Amino acid sequence: MNTPWYKQFWPWFLITIPVVSFTMGFVMLHLATSTENSLVVDDYYKEGKAINARLDKVEQAKRLGITTDLTIEDGSIALKFHSGIPADGEALKLRFYHVTLADQDTSVMLTRDAQGIYRGFSERNLSGKWQLSLTPMDENWKIQKTLNLPYSGVIKFNP
Repeated sequence: MNTPWYKQFWPWFLITIPVVSFTMGFVMLHLATSTENSLVVDDYYKEGKAINARLDKVEQAKRLGITTDLTIEDGSIALKFHSGIPADGEALKLRFYHVTLADQDTSVMLTRDAQGIYRGFSERNLSGKWQLSLTPMDENWKIQKTLNLPYSGVIKFNP
């Protein structure tokens, strides 16, 4: 009793393996060509030099003895200096860098009010893990910190 080949298990099993492999290959090719990897750096040398410059700015903030408290509630941002407050009262830049999605990055300008507290507002959703960076307008010092937001309470934001 001979059954035709198309009614047997093994030919279909052997045909399925290359068909699945080609299908997965085309899916991977489509993903590789249609998505952008924003985490890859093209020029490692320049990136390394930039990291050293950032470390110098963090060291400058430590030398100035800057200590601050940061509060973020529903997009409202308040930064209170305890020491090392900028004498001229210039505005500060608070940048939010998303740890994996570069298109989510945002920047908030903080201005000083009459009580000496720097305030700003962000309309973007700030939920998730962020790398925060605080600099004055001339960028001669820098404070960095990684946070998970939303965070209730006061955040010690020191170099």
